[in-house]
Amino acid sequence: MAFSRDQQIKEYGWTALSCDPKEWGGIAKHNTPPVPQLCADVPLPDTPIVKAALAYVKKELPEHTFNHSMRVFYYGMAIATQQFPTWSFSPETWLLTCLFHDIATIDKHTHGTLMSFEFYGGILALDVLKNQCDCPASQAESVAEAIIRHQDPVEVGTITTVGLLVPLATQFDNMAYRADYVHADTIKDVVKHYPRRNWSKCFSTKIREEVSVKPWCHTTASTEKFPHDVEHNALMEPYDGLF
Repeated sequence: MAFSRDQQIKEYGWTALSCDPKEWGGIAKHNTPPVPQLCADVPLPDTPIVKAALAYVKKELPEHTFNHSMRVFYYGMAIATQQFPTWSFSPETWLLTCLFHDIATIDKHTHGTLMSFEFYGGILALDVLKNQCDCPASQAESVAEAIIRHQDPVEVGTITTVGLLVPLATQFDNMAYRADYVHADTIKDVVKHYPRRNWSKCFSTKIREEVSVKPWCHTTASTEKFPHDVEHNALMEPYDGLF
């Protein structure tokens, strides 16, 4: 049975949230003291859409980027369920967003396209999800919008629920922003399953490469702050060279 519009908004994470950190708790150390949430505690969605998406991204993404995408999934689930339990979205929609959020950082898109990687990645995800994964249009559009906005530093206006969760989870893995949102045991378990393998150096290099190749790109909105903070991620440093 097809979802109504209201059901689509709830299921696919379209509920509007404020971009202002003061409105969603972003300036607090945490809203609730975090507790361990291991990978085994969060079943991966096992649907035809997810299976098709996984098959696509595993062919496209290098292992270290795929591992980052999966860490973002688990960190995001911990952040949402423990810090923002009223937020509404399906784990399937969240996993799809995580799998595709860095799809356009691979070399063939860095050097083969002129668009900023978030924008091109959102368009690419929309196409793949609708045409290769049989994803409902409103779900694919939610994923695409979240990807397009996931490096947007604005603190005015509103954003979708998954659109806000993506920067929270990616910034946690990449820069350790809001470090107290996720329990240390959660980090240890997630990294054990999806090793970082010097991700901080790898991704900071990719960000700078994007800016060098596309000096007009959206990443320039953060100037040098993003690559610097990725490269100097003290929280994740103990895990970067492991496994």
